[in-house]
Amino acid sequence: MSRKLVIAGNWKMNNTIDQTRELIHAIKKRGCLTHKVDIVVAPPFTALRAAAKAAGDTSIQVAAQNVFWEESGAYTGEVSPIMIKEAGAKWVIVGHSERRQYFGETDETVNRRLKAALAVDLKVIVCVGEMLEEREAGQTFAVLDRQTTGAFTGVGAADLEQVVIAYEPVWAIGTGKTATADQADEAHAHIRARVAALYTPEAAAAMRILYGGSVKPPNAKELIGREHVDGALIGGASLKAADFCAVITAGLETHA
Repeated sequence: MSRKLVIAGNWKMNNTIDQTRELIHAIKKRGCLTHKVDIVVAPPFTALRAAAKAAGDTSIQVAAQNVFWEESGAYTGEVSPIMIKEAGAKWVIVGHSERRQYFGETDETVNRRLKAALAVDLKVIVCVGEMLEEREAGQTFAVLDRQTTGAFTGVGAADLEQVVIAYEPVWAIGTGKTATADQADEAHAHIRARVAALYTPEAAAAMRILYGGSVKPPNAKELIGREHVDGALIGGASLKAADFCAVITAGLETHA
């Protein structure tokens, strides 16, 4: 099955509104945009509307980096799915390892965020991945099973078209370390098998699974070229137009 690539840039806590406009305009000028790939950028909440306006009618789609599971209420500091959609985002990231590590995210809260986003027709990138000590203890697959099963609890098969999974080994995020292409493909294949067990082989075959973990232009082609790798969730390299476009181009070359 041919799965459309996704190249997503998670900007994390970087870029003011003006810097957001500048970066998107720089990406547009590089000439790498194409509708053959789902190209997604995830700026901070404050810059969502500016990003959507700067993207205009190009192939760039905007994502929020997180979402709360209630529509409104006494939840100081949180942002609801409707608010995110109103700001111009079409996607949202849930369960990023930094949210799990620093802000108490759990498999249960990832699941609640996922279902809330789907309820308002947002597309969702669900992040899963093991820590270094878990990999060294041989627990990688158990962690991926737990996180994937937890995230998709109560999510119907009809909603899967709106969901992308990102495998991000925590030990390879912001560290400069990268899983080998074989390690990435092995983990992706395992996640796909878990989706098949939760749903159907057909659903698993259609599920897009991204690699996230120090993806850069030099390693992008080898990683994205693997059978079960359907794109990348990029951190630092997405903050430079040249690097982000180089990863998009690498993805296109692997699926020419």
